[in-house]
Amino acid sequence: MRLTADAVIIGGGVMGCSTLYYLAGMGMKDVVLLERDVLGSGSTGRSQAILRMHYSNRITSSMAWESLKVFKDFDQRVGAPSGYVKTGYAIIVGPENRGPLEENVAMHRSVGVETSVISQEDLEEVAPMLTAGDAGGIAYEPQSGYADPYLVTTGYAQRAREMGAEIQMRAPATDILVSGGKVTGVVTEQGAIETPRVLIASGPWSQRLFGRLGIDVPLNTTRHQIVTIRRPEGMLPTHPAVGDIIQEFSFRPDSTDLTLIGIGEEDVDDPEAYNESVDASVVEDAITKLVNRMPAMEDGYFRGGWAGLFTNTPDFHPIMDRVPGVEGLFCAVGFSGHGFKLSPMIGLCMAELISEGRATTFDLSPLRYTRFEEGDLLQSRYPYHVLA
Repeated sequence: MRLTADAVIIGGGVMGCSTLYYLAGMGMKDVVLLERDVLGSGSTGRSQAILRMHYSNRITSSMAWESLKVFKDFDQRVGAPSGYVKTGYAIIVGPENRGPLEENVAMHRSVGVETSVISQEDLEEVAPMLTAGDAGGIAYEPQSGYADPYLVTTGYAQRAREMGAEIQMRAPATDILVSGGKVTGVVTEQGAIETPRVLIASGPWSQRLFGRLGIDVPLNTTRHQIVTIRRPEGMLPTHPAVGDIIQEFSFRPDSTDLTLIGIGEEDVDDPEAYNESVDASVVEDAITKLVNRMPAMEDGYFRGGWAGLFTNTPDFHPIMDRVPGVEGLFCAVGFSGHGFKLSPMIGLCMAELISEGRATTFDLSPLRYTRFEEGDLLQSRYPYHVLA
């Protein structure tokens, strides 16, 4: 059992493993990551894993764009595959959201994102299988697609290990030790690790650790569902990823002949006890909406699915910051359903903050811990909050 470390990361999802990798690359090798189960077993492993840049805020659009570059070149940068597949991404909005769509696309283009507002005729050319006669506006990102959360997480983890970092699985952190307003260690079932720096990146399980310290963080946990549909053989080999604001759902192709639908959200109280399968009523709704948007899927059939957890904040954006009042305590929590696509930049920025005292790749002030009590929340141009 290790007794000391320069830093401890709590949480072995993609956020924790990405941060571990970048810390090791910056020369902080005496770092331990603690995971309660196995790597990627929480929210990461149940992600829909769409990679897109369409947000209402510069910080998330920019981080997603820079992260996409990492996913596309993951094998050269990290030494492992990411499973990136370019499908293109279309976002479809109703007439009432045409203005917000155009504002978002203008902002995206200003930070370098390859995207544009397209016409119905353009959509028919790039994605003839889609119907969007109800659309008031359509935007398209040709470089977007999806990646494999398991490959990305374990890729980061393996390279971090090779650089000297340590990962302990089935080693849940049960408490964080604080003395004189400073972090002094982390308690596990195997004993305590003395450390001056701790990152909480444990998704839905983060609230319990904050609670042990008497810290109230505005987080709530939401169950989301992924429904998988087998595409009709020979009729629909692939299609773009789609964010459908009108019907409030999303879908993407898989590398096989499946389509993954993201739909159905509800609050849950306990991350240890929630329904991990899909609801029959949600499956029915998902198929109806999918056929509305892609009529050929009327000949598809249900192949199963799963449910996972989002950890939401009041403005559906993460908290990436020091925790006020406890020196040496950091958090990367509350990703609200869009963490995976940002994960390379999340890891890099948190590693900079932990090792150098401030993030330099991005200004993280919009994602600061205190913005909620200050009333300075990030705003979405759409009512569909996962596209905040």
